[in-house]
Amino acid sequence: MTTDIADFAVVTFSAIFFVVDPLAIIPTFLAMTQGDSAEKKRATARKAGLATAITLLVFALAGGFIFRMLGITLSAFRVAGGVLLFLLAIDMMRAMPSKVRQTKEEEDEGSAKDDVAVVPLTIPMLAGPGAIATTMVCVSNAHGDPAKQGIIVGVIVVTGLATWLILRSAVHVERSLGTTGLNVMTRVMGLFVAAVAVQFVVGGIKELWSAP
Repeated sequence: MTTDIADFAVVTFSAIFFVVDPLAIIPTFLAMTQGDSAEKKRATARKAGLATAITLLVFALAGGFIFRMLGITLSAFRVAGGVLLFLLAIDMMRAMPSKVRQTKEEEDEGSAKDDVAVVPLTIPMLAGPGAIATTMVCVSNAHGDPAKQGIIVGVIVVTGLATWLILRSAVHVERSLGTTGLNVMTRVMGLFVAAVAVQFVVGGIKELWSAP
């Protein structure tokens, strides 16, 4: 039982944190906050981290209701979420901006806004379709187990906290890692996301196949 919980915690953290991937947002964050004071950049980072955690928590808690309201089966959502994640993972492994996460138009519109913390930084860049789908699939994988549900909530909170700290230190992180370093880390995260995507699809297909 302990091993099962530990494995679930590792998989859940890898899935949610790597899909949110705040490191990949650093160049966009710096571009959108160019000309802002250091205090305003820190405030934007704090709001983005908080909004990311709140958004994912809302979908984690309301996922079951959304499925019932739309008449979607969990197995079908696992397959759809897996396909979406795989598309995101391909772009991550190529170190290219993914249109699953953001479009050029959204980035340009964000650059012209005074406050970019919630839109477009949180939605759709950090807590976008991929992160929301991953969170909801993780919740379905918990099968109502309170311990596993608590792990999901904890992972989301930690991801929001990490997002705040990474964006708060964006200038230093970019200087330390450079473009090449950021791209390497994005590619590595993309590989993990691809593995999670395949796992989602395989699990969903197995459930659809065995369904009466």
